Amino acid sequence: MILHITAAEYLHDYTLAVSFDNGCSGIADLTEVLDLGLFKSLRDTELFSQVTVDDQMKTVVWPNGLDLAPEYVYFQAFKDDPRLRSQFEAWGYAEKSAA
Repeated sequence: MILHITAAEYLHDYTLAVSFDNGCSGIADLTEVLDLGLFKSLRDTELFSQVTVDDQMKTVVWPNGLDLAPEYVYFQAFKDDPRLRSQFEAWGYAEKSAA
């Protein structure tokens, strides 16, 4: 499954309203990524709020050049949906369930 982000809107803190090309829309809390390397710069909510969707990459980007994989944003928006667990496991965003 290849996903693309079609729309993103800053809401508050580190959350975005996002829409995907598979017809799904949700709220992605991206707080977790802000502890990683270059993404720490996005702790500045003034910068974080300047999110846009790159027309070529079809994902969220910021003026400082940072971007996130659409799959990661999708995971953050829908990680509590048990119907998507196997997809998140396949992408490496969730640990595999014990069988």
